[in-house]
Amino acid sequence: MAEYATRLEESIRAARQKKDLLLMTHIVLGYPDFDSSARVVEDMVEAGVDLMELQIPFSEPMADGPVILKANAEALKSGATVERSFEMAEWLTQRFDIPFLFMTYYNILFCQGIDKFVSRCQSIGIQGCIVPDLPPAEGQDYLDAMRAARLAPVHIFTPNSTPQRMQFLDQNSEGFIYSVARKGVTGKETSFTDDLADYLSTCRENTSLPLAVGFGVKSREDIEFLTGKADIAVIGSETIRVLETEGVEGVRPFIDALVA
Repeated sequence: MAEYATRLEESIRAARQKKDLLLMTHIVLGYPDFDSSARVVEDMVEAGVDLMELQIPFSEPMADGPVILKANAEALKSGATVERSFEMAEWLTQRFDIPFLFMTYYNILFCQGIDKFVSRCQSIGIQGCIVPDLPPAEGQDYLDAMRAARLAPVHIFTPNSTPQRMQFLDQNSEGFIYSVARKGVTGKETSFTDDLADYLSTCRENTSLPLAVGFGVKSREDIEFLTGKADIAVIGSETIRVLETEGVEGVRPFIDALVA
C-alpha cells in the first residue's frame, strides 16, 4: 500500500460506515449492446449497487468462465471497441455517483500504451483497474503510472496464495483486495462453508485494505454468509446470466432481491 489512500478506498470506507456489506457488480461493456449496458447500469445504481466493474471486451478473457466469455465474444461481434468502451465509461462516471473500475486484460493496455491508458482512465473518472493477467512483479510500469495518477491497481488473492504472496500483493495494491472464493475461472459453483470462512480470515490477516469476495456469489444466502467476513460482495457471472436469459428487465429484480 502507498502512504496515501486512493479515492476508491476512501469511498469504500465511507460507504462501509453505513452498510455491513457493499455490493459490486460486473458488466461487459457493449453486451448485448451499449444501450442495454447503460440501462443495466442505471437499474443497478437505482437498486443500491455500491461500485461497479466495467469490463472492456477482449477476445481471450482467460480468467473468465463461459458466461462472461460468451458476453465478451457477443460484445465484440456487435462492434464493441476499446474506444467505444472508454466513451461509455466516461458517460457512466459523469451520470452516476458511485465508483467505477475497469476490468480488462494486459493486451489492451499494451496496445494502447500503459501511460496513455492510465491517463485516460484518470481523465474520465475511472477510479481503479483490475488486470488479472498482469502480476505486479511484471507490471512495474503499470503500477508506477497508476500511483502517479492516484488510481487503484487492484490485485487478486486466491486459495493458492501463500501468506507471503498475499503480503506482496497487498504491498502493490490500492483501493481493495479482490479475493476469489475458489480456484478456477468465474461462473462456477462455490461452496460457502467453514473452509471459505477460514480462507477469508487468512486474507484479512494479510491486508489492511477492504476485502472484496467474488467468483460464485449469486444469492441472498451468499450475501448473508459474507456479511462480517468481507467488505464487498462481487456479483459477476450471475448478473450476466440473468441478462442473457431474462433481458434487461430481469436485472433490477435480481439486484433488488440481493440487497433487500
